[in-house]
Amino acid sequence: MNKITLDPRQISILESASAAFAAYGFRKTSMDDIARGAGMSRPAVYLHYKNKEAIFRSLVTSYYILSTQEVQARLEQDLPLVELLEQAFAAHGGTAIETMMNSPHGMEILDAGSSVAADIIEEGEARLRQIYSDWLSGQMESGTVRMAAEPAETAAAFCAALKGVKMTAPDYQTYSRTIALMARLFGAGLTPSQS
Repeated sequence: MNKITLDPRQISILESASAAFAAYGFRKTSMDDIARGAGMSRPAVYLHYKNKEAIFRSLVTSYYILSTQEVQARLEQDLPLVELLEQAFAAHGGTAIETMMNSPHGMEILDAGSSVAADIIEEGEARLRQIYSDWLSGQMESGTVRMAAEPAETAAAFCAALKGVKMTAPDYQTYSRTIALMARLFGAGLTPSQS
């Protein structure tokens, strides 16, 4: 899951599908809605994707590729620990979470992910946990952080907490405030005490 190559027509289809899913929900979005938004005929869309489930899977794949790249880039910055975590946690959700949470169909879209793209989500989440775990290992070795658990367990806690906020926040503003609070809490827990 390191790279995805799309032609401009596929990008138009995915952008249109994302907007349609946000506006109508996954179930009510039709291939006609997606084609119309992409400025294409329905048969032209079928040349690229066999159905809206395949389009949705491609959107989820794109989300995880971008998310892993962005989280990795944020963790490589030379910033104070809490600020670094705030940026990484924000990148973890990215603009896709904002779009979904601002949609009246956000929970339906989340549910569709579980049924249509569970394998992609599992692989993407595993990759994010690994990125956090590798970063924590390096930070622990350099003495920048201390942990009461192994890096992999702490990384899993990051991802579980972020998923929990995504599933329970009533809106994007609450989500953003809560992940910033989580970054401060995790940062305080990881900061070595001054002797």
